[in-house]
Amino acid sequence: MQRAGKTHKAAASDGLQDMRLKNFFRECKNILKNADEPDSAFYFEQLEEHMMTGKPLPSESKEISRILGV
Repeated sequence: MQRAGKTHKAAASDGLQDMRLKNFFRECKNILKNADEPDSAFYFEQLEEHMMTGKPLPSESKEISRILGV
């Protein structure tokens, strides 16, 4: 039983980390848009949208490039 609790706690922690990362990407996007940096804001928006799908961030260059639209 104790093991299941640890798994649940780890999963909740992972969800909180994902939420923080999504909020970070959103805030970066907004700051860059307000600083008249739409090109840079675009990339953060791409990352934010990817995170909103619930998929993890990839580690392979090909997939990262696809998410960034380059």
